[in-house]
Amino acid sequence: MKYRAEIDVMPLKGLLDPQGKAVTGSMKNLGLPEIENVRIGKHIVLELEASTKDAAASMVDEACKKLLANQITEFYEFEIFEN
Repeated sequence: MKYRAEIDVMPLKGLLDPQGKAVTGSMKNLGLPEIENVRIGKHIVLELEASTKDAAASMVDEACKKLLANQITEFYEFEIFEN
């Protein structure tokens, strides 16, 4: 069966996010000082084939751990959808 995974990878909450800090500063320059604490991450969509949804989730988890997320500085979460 074919599945689609949608993965969000974000910096760990306790770590500095330089991109987010720069965007937060720019919001003030754009006249939007109410917007604070911007965090920038990645949204990844991939398609895969697996026998079950659990098998698909296992493959996506492995891909995140080995390639898509740096577990020292980032965390990830994902959802699996039937295609």
